[in-house]
Amino acid sequence: MILTDREIQLALERDQIVISPQPDIGSYSSTSVDLRLDDLLSEFKDGYEEDAIEKPIIDPGNKNYVAERTLLKLTTPVTIGSEGYVLTPSNFVLGWTKERVALPIFSRLAARVEGKSSLARLGLIVHLTAPVIHAGFANPIRLEIVNHGKFPIRLRSGMRICQLVFEMTLGTPQKGFEAIQSARLPPTGDS
Repeated sequence: MILTDREIQLALERDQIVISPQPDIGSYSSTSVDLRLDDLLSEFKDGYEEDAIEKPIIDPGNKNYVAERTLLKLTTPVTIGSEGYVLTPSNFVLGWTKERVALPIFSRLAARVEGKSSLARLGLIVHLTAPVIHAGFANPIRLEIVNHGKFPIRLRSGMRICQLVFEMTLGTPQKGFEAIQSARLPPTGDS
């Protein structure tokens, strides 16, 4: 069952959903709430050194593979300035929501992060294959941002970048989501 805007607001009042800072009334649609882009992005490096003989290969199936450690090696942090960040066609960056979202296990809620149709029509995608925000999650949401369009798109800190759709779970999970702490999470609280 998907929560409506009224049910989302009631869940916020009851601390069944925590969004900090809280969204303004204009952030709600009938069954979702918009979240904004933080000012930090992770830009992927070219992938290999100019004088390298071979390009590196990422092996997620290797027993020693750690996703966060690999991302630290492959990306460079970039702060979105007053002019914004121009995402060129076919380019891929990681971003964060400005808001920290928490879904306490007792609330029996999970969520899906989805793109905004107005941005998707330009070719902007905010998640590739990871839309689920599990029960027990408590962090800003990491976004996988790709420009599949024909034209560059200017990303700005604070722009409405995605929406959350909340769903009730059937029961309370035995094991809540345990967020992997990355090397850089945006500040919690009122950022």
